[in-house]
Amino acid sequence: MEIDEELTLRKIQIFLMFMRYGNLSKTAAEMQISTVSVHKALHSLESALHCPLFKNEGRNLIPLKSAYVLQEHSQKLVQDMITTVNKTREAAGFAAKVLHLGSLYSLTVNTIPNVISGLKLRRGELDIQLLLSSNLDLVKKLKSTELDAIIVALNDTTDDLDFEQLPMFQDSIYLAVNKNSLLAEEHEIDLSLLKDETFLTLSKGFATRNDSDTVFEKAGIDPKVFLQVSDIFTLISMVSSGVGLALLPGRISSIYESSVRLIPLQAKYQIKQEIGLVFLKSKERDPNLLALIAECRMFAQQYLLE
Repeated sequence: MEIDEELTLRKIQIFLMFMRYGNLSKTAAEMQISTVSVHKALHSLESALHCPLFKNEGRNLIPLKSAYVLQEHSQKLVQDMITTVNKTREAAGFAAKVLHLGSLYSLTVNTIPNVISGLKLRRGELDIQLLLSSNLDLVKKLKSTELDAIIVALNDTTDDLDFEQLPMFQDSIYLAVNKNSLLAEEHEIDLSLLKDETFLTLSKGFATRNDSDTVFEKAGIDPKVFLQVSDIFTLISMVSSGVGLALLPGRISSIYESSVRLIPLQAKYQIKQEIGLVFLKSKERDPNLLALIAECRMFAQQYLLE
């Protein structure tokens, strides 16, 4: 038997609400429609089923046996449909119980702990899985929907029509040196004078590596790179040990502060790194993302007040 195209889930929901209240006005108020719309939906449902569901007693609609049968079976139908919709949305990453968040290693010093703790207060039932990697790698994983959102440096890698961006704060790039270095006494650094120094860098794809290359280009030097590493904590540890110099963002200043000093670059070499939340526009109405967006906005406001 073919199902009549007039038999819709919306009409079933109106019918179930009427069976619950037994009153057109209460049903209309609950469904936020007019009483006329309720009456039309019930009449249309009878037409689609090709059988009566109610009898008229004055102005009242009295359910027939057929209405009670429909009520019994359609309640499960509606619940199954709700479950189906929720599971489908979860498979697509919408309102899932797990939020897959990506970020940079350097943001775990302050930003990510604050954002996650605030998010857990908003959605305590949410399981947050954090992936730390390079800007480039995180952007690729966001694009392929392996991640729900990323907090990274906003640059060319995040410039995509499918992405929505929420700027959170700006950071500056400094020269990181061992505190026993002669350079540690400087108040600012003319980077062009350090062409013979040994540098350490992050691997390509990291935002700080890209910014470092830009700064080196501004200074007109081709740095002697002794070592490339894949995380900023290893890089800081190497600087702390006196292996070489590095260009690093100010947000890591609290790490190894007893053995590493960050020195401002001269104005002509300074560069700003903008950090922000990035997510797919197609997911912007997802409840988990809305909570994350709100928390990132809160963090941005607090950062400006500091």
